[in-house]
Parts: sequence; structure tokens; C-alpha cells
Amino acid sequence: MLKYSIRRLIQLAFALFLIATATFFLTNATPGDPLTERAMQLSDDVKANLYASYGLDKPLGERYVITMVSMLHGNFGESVVHTGQTIQSMLADRLPVSARLGIQTMLFGVLLGLVLGVIAAVKRGTWIDRLIVIMAVLFISAPNLIIGLLLQRYFTGVWKWFPTIGWPSGKELWFGGWKYTILPMLAGGLGYIASYSRLLKASILDVIGQDYIMTAESKGLSPLRIVTHHILRNSFIPIITRLPITVGMCITGSFMIEKIFSIPGIALYFVEAVSNYDLSIVLGETVFLALIYVTAIYATDLLYTVVDPRIQVGGGKH
Repeated sequence: MLKYSIRRLIQLAFALFLIATATFFLTNATPGDPLTERAMQLSDDVKANLYASYGLDKPLGERYVITMVSMLHGNFGESVVHTGQTIQSMLADRLPVSARLGIQTMLFGVLLGLVLGVIAAVKRGTWIDRLIVIMAVLFISAPNLIIGLLLQRYFTGVWKWFPTIGWPSGKELWFGGWKYTILPMLAGGLGYIASYSRLLKASILDVIGQDYIMTAESKGLSPLRIVTHHILRNSFIPIITRLPITVGMCITGSFMIEKIFSIPGIALYFVEAVSNYDLSIVLGETVFLALIYVTAIYATDLLYTVVDPRIQVGGGKH
């Protein structure tokens, strides 16, 4: 187990290095540079000093080495658009916003999806099951953009129940300003409801047909004990191993939702950085987002070997 964990950690660290390298060269392969517009009206001497201050006067290979070495020390450079802004200061300001949106959305969507999945499995073949399936297909097919715009159209434009845009700040950042969070939570959570309800229902129906369930019934175990100790326990294995990816996704924010509702999170800032050709911020945030996903994948790999004893660390099954 230890050797497997170390090997996977090395592989994922190498993947993170490749992502950072690819991001650096792709962003520098686009025409122009982030200082082109600012330097147009400057004299040659001032322009040279400006490029030197951001290290853009050096050859591409030298800049790559300097960037990679600095990245290992947590330094991605300053923003060329917002003077003095670094990836660390940006994350300190905006990560809590995206984290609250993501955590609140995940709790709402995952928990409700699991409840509906259990109900659909228990009521298999009834109108309740068919209604849940129809809702799941509808929610998973509709993009967040469309759902968000529809929610804004009716809940803010027609009925005026909630504000159109905005997000709580200050003392209300984590536990206040709920009226601003309802519509973004719904827009992002409906997809979780659809995916987790379908996943849990399929898992429960698969477990019900296993031989050990019939063995438990033949031993005279009560239906409640069979459901709680055998069916649900084994049905949640796919759920547990999928949760780390969901957590990673919720922390990194949602580009569409933050854009629609003008939420000042890291996803919205990333879009702005790409539009403004802010290379240091684009590279820093890309590496940070990749680190979140790589960590989630690593946790998922370890959870597979923990929650399902049939899986060996070598990749096979008993």
C-alpha cells in the first residue's frame, strides 16, 4: 500500500509538472504579449525597463526555467493588469467566495441526490421512480448556463424573490447573505442531484441482485438490517470514491455560474485573466486548479483500495 501510494504520488506530481509546462508554452505561443497595449505610447527606454521589470525581455527558454524554479518556491510573479496582485493574494480574496458557493452547492445537490436515489430504488417501477428518472435526465441535460438564466428570468425578473447578482461579503461571507446564494446554489446543484441520484439507484439495484443479499435473507435477517448493513453499505462504495472529485470541482468554482450571477470567485477572475492576457495569474491559477484535481484523483485512488477490499493496490481484483 505504501509503495503504491508513493508511486501514484510521483505520477501525479509529474502530471502537474506537465500541466504547468504546457500552460507556460501555450500562453506564450499566442501573438503579442501582456504589455503590448501599455507599451505602445511609451518611449523605447521606458518600454525596455517595463519589460525588464516583468522578465519579458529574456528568451523564452530562460523565462521557462526561471518560472519553473520560482513556481517551486510558490512565486508565480505579479499581475501585469493589477499592479501588486499575486496569485496568493488573489486566492486569499476570492477562494473563500468560490469555496462557499461550491460547498453549499455540493451539500445541497449531493445529499438531495442520494435521498432521491434511495427513493427511486425502493420505489422501482412506480410513478415516483419514473418521475425521479425524468427529473434526473432533465437536470443532467440542461447546462448550468441555461438553468442559471432561467432562474434569473423567473425568480428575479418576474417574481422578484431573490436579487439578480451579488454575493455576501465581510462578516456575512460564510454564514450570511443567504438570499444571494439560493439561485447560484440551485443552478449548480441540480446537476449533482441528477448524477448522484442515478448513480446511487443503479448501485443499489446492482447490490440487491448479489448472492450475499439472498444469503442474508435466507438467514432470517430483518429487512431493515439487510438494507442498512448490506445494501446501503455496499451501494455507497461508488459514491465514496466519487466524492473527492466532486469536492475538488466545488472548490475550484464554476465559470458559468460566477459569470451569470457576478460572483467574485476564482473562476470569474480566471476568465478575466485569460481575456486580459495576464500570464502570471493564468499560470498560477491553472497550476492551483490542477493541484486540486490531482489531489482529488490521488484521494480517489486511495479510497478505492480502502472502501472496496476486492481491489488490490496493484490494480487487480481478488
